[in-house]
Amino acid sequence: MPMKKLNVFTTSTIASALLLAAPSSFAAGFQLDAQSATGAGRAFAGDGIIADNASVMAINPAAMALFDKTSFSMGATAIKPMISVEDGYYQSHLSPNGDVSYDDAGNLAVAPNMFLVVPVNDKWAVGAGLYSNFGTESEFDDSFPSEYGGTSSIISAELALAASYRLNEHWSFGAGLDLIYGHGEFKRGIGIDKDLSPSAKAIIAKAINTKLNTNIKPKNLPDNISSDSTLVDVDASGAGLGWNVGTTYELDENNRWGISYHASPEIHAKGKIDGPAGITLADEIVVPLPDFAQFSGYNHFKGTKFALSYTIGWTDWSKFNDLATADPDITLQKFEWRDTWTAAIGGTYYLNDQWTLRAGYKFDQGAQDEITTIAVPDSNRNWLSAGFSYAPSSDSSIDFGLTYLLGVDVDAHEEHGISSIDATTHTDAIIAGVQYSKTF
Repeated sequence: MPMKKLNVFTTSTIASALLLAAPSSFAAGFQLDAQSATGAGRAFAGDGIIADNASVMAINPAAMALFDKTSFSMGATAIKPMISVEDGYYQSHLSPNGDVSYDDAGNLAVAPNMFLVVPVNDKWAVGAGLYSNFGTESEFDDSFPSEYGGTSSIISAELALAASYRLNEHWSFGAGLDLIYGHGEFKRGIGIDKDLSPSAKAIIAKAINTKLNTNIKPKNLPDNISSDSTLVDVDASGAGLGWNVGTTYELDENNRWGISYHASPEIHAKGKIDGPAGITLADEIVVPLPDFAQFSGYNHFKGTKFALSYTIGWTDWSKFNDLATADPDITLQKFEWRDTWTAAIGGTYYLNDQWTLRAGYKFDQGAQDEITTIAVPDSNRNWLSAGFSYAPSSDSSIDFGLTYLLGVDVDAHEEHGISSIDATTHTDAIIAGVQYSKTF
């Protein structure tokens, strides 16, 4: 069978399989904040400047200058998305029409993290971090139209290397490199459950050829396609190199602010991208990852045990305009996402030498604009977070954070040649982090 160049019906599914996003939040565009349990306990408010453990280097490399001792941190973040599809209506040329819904398509995923910050002298510090910037899984069983459901599994990891320089008692600067690797496995079926007549084959072949600008003959399609027949089978991976810069300003030990910018790479993901009857559709997809920037602040009120932290963030999701093959440059699907903003505020209460309490709230803007999909559900989200730290000794702590993320309903419409669906998607999530930190 000669190689074809494009996806078939559900190209948005490839996007969700290969969105190897830069570290941010389980939020717009399926980004993920998974670098610390302390951050999860305050909705990641002020996470680029507080520097209560080594994970701060993942957001702002300049904040490493705040450490006067070697700091090590390791932990894991568990993410349980709850994706539901309601009030759906499915129409197909070759299958029965009807109402469809799904209660929970989100599966539990765990993202580990590890960081080390080493002050070289009173001016320089270096750091390294290893963490997952995206890790989740969703699965629809055969009760849901298989060209819009199916299974998605994503694993991604980032190796961060950075250095900081303290100019004086107020100003510090930092820069780093981000090596991002991602692997995605994705399967979609075809919503037909009967033997194919010649006319049915002609309809399917015409839909494929119209969408892909190919010339698949009806005779090349199998005689029987059932609900578990493969429509898209993706197993692809890729890596890219990004960079980041940051600065911090310290008014005094209780008041400081930081700004950081991350330039994300363009991932060229290669691997198996097959369609019906084992047809090879492509072997490389280009995934443009968004740049993002943050401003963070931390104010510990003198004479009290309370500190306020806050973050305003921006993500360049309009960079993710479409998904396309590398050579030739053929668009698989338009997304036309918009740039997004996020705002978070948190509080930290230093109860005593052993216990620290945290809470926070964040508003997160969704990246979807006029184009909506079920395979990549997205919406505005509200974060409600709480957490604590217990210090068994003066140089170590055990941290825990819990976030409940509330999405809003989004009306979605999709059509893929032989069928269409209208539905309302809703995504909530529970994020829990645990971590151990120590200074030397």
